[in-house]
Amino acid sequence: MFTIDERIGFLSESLADVDNVRYVAFSNLVVHFAADEGAVALVKGLRAVSDYEWEFQMNHLNKELAPELETVYLMASSRYSFVSSSGVKEIAEFGGSVDEFVPPMVARAFDERRQAR
Repeated sequence: MFTIDERIGFLSESLADVDNVRYVAFSNLVVHFAADEGAVALVKGLRAVSDYEWEFQMNHLNKELAPELETVYLMASSRYSFVSSSGVKEIAEFGGSVDEFVPPMVARAFDERRQAR
């Protein structure tokens, strides 16, 4: 729904007070990007069992491609465990408020997109 530049802008604005973050777009496999960056681990979030099933499969594939790369999983707060991008997009598309699910600039961007149609 949003371009990579828009998404990087959202991240940059949302995390403006965090100094040790940089934003890099990539269009190859995450294991290749990680290797190019010298990363030793991927950090991923899990919301529900369905995420675990998908990430379990991806972890095994990634281990085949890059055995030296570890993956660390963090459980989402129960407050956000049900939030998904598709759910948020659907709420926004039909004019519902997404304020509690996304940063303010993202909620505004959803509103602007909906009003422009």
